[in-house]
Amino acid sequence: MKKLFMIIPLVLILCFMVGCQKGEEVAEEAVAELAGLSDEDVAAIKTAHDSILQATLAGNWEATVEFYTEDAILIMEGIVIEGREVYKETLKALSVVSPTVTAANITIEEIDGRYDLAFVRGTSSTTMGRKGVPEPIQRTGKFIEIMRKQDDGTWLIDRSIVAMD
Repeated sequence: MKKLFMIIPLVLILCFMVGCQKGEEVAEEAVAELAGLSDEDVAAIKTAHDSILQATLAGNWEATVEFYTEDAILIMEGIVIEGREVYKETLKALSVVSPTVTAANITIEEIDGRYDLAFVRGTSSTTMGRKGVPEPIQRTGKFIEIMRKQDDGTWLIDRSIVAMD
């Protein structure tokens, strides 16, 4: 009987130690998720912006809107555009009356976030040409975006505010 009373506390101590180790592993995983974006996530966000820029320069509005979530909200020069399909139709309509983009640049100044949510802040510049207008039109602006990581690991713009100078 004495042996039983000695074994029970030892078993309880052993169970407590194993449980604490499991708890530490779970806590470490939780901290890793909250620690910030991985280098791979930051690279994927930069790649998405490079692809948006290339699609814009090519005048490929279909490809441009694919970098936005289905329910994305964009605010540009006081206009609120809600949803990818509305954005696509807006770009199509603008492409008929707007000048052709001849040069564009995006400078990302800040990327930060946690897990599957990130924000991107930066500047942009665009040079456009229009038939019959001798001088190119140059626009600069600032933007801030909220991006969401998708199940396939890609990052899409979910909310975007663009302020043009």
